[in-house]
Amino acid sequence: MSRESQTAARREMSPSSASPSTHSHILVIEDESSVATFVRLALERNGYQVTSSSSGVEGLQLLARQDFRGVISDFRTPGGITGADVHDWLRRHRPEMASRVIFITGDTASDETIAMLAAAGTPCVEKPFRLHQLMEAVEKTIGKP
Repeated sequence: MSRESQTAARREMSPSSASPSTHSHILVIEDESSVATFVRLALERNGYQVTSSSSGVEGLQLLARQDFRGVISDFRTPGGITGADVHDWLRRHRPEMASRVIFITGDTASDETIAMLAAAGTPCVEKPFRLHQLMEAVEKTIGKP
C-alpha cells in the first residue's frame, strides 16, 4: 500500500456511530493464523467474545465501525499499518480505548521496535508466550469478562 493510500485510509476511518457490543468483546489483529487461532481460543475459553483481523488496515476499519472492550495487536502486520499506528489512531479517535491495547510481537530485539514500544507505552507480550502470560496481560489491561 502506498503512503498516499495509507494516509487516505487513515483519514477515511473516523469512528462512526459504532454498533453496540458486549462487555467483553476484544479485537485481535494478528496475521499469523496459528497465533491468531491460539489467542482467539484462549480468550473465548476465558469468556471473551473475539473478532479477528489479519491486518492493521482491516483492524482500523473494524475499530471505525464497532465497539470493542480492548485490542490485542501484533506489532508488525502486513499492509503498511503497524500496531503503533493502530494505537495512535485509537488515541486520536477513540481515546477511551487507548489504554486497553496489548501488543504481541516476536521482534523485541530490533532497536526500532523497542523505541516504538516505549513510545506507545502499552503492554507487550513477547512471542512465543504462554497462555497465563497472555491472560494476565488481558485481565490487567482490558479487564475480566
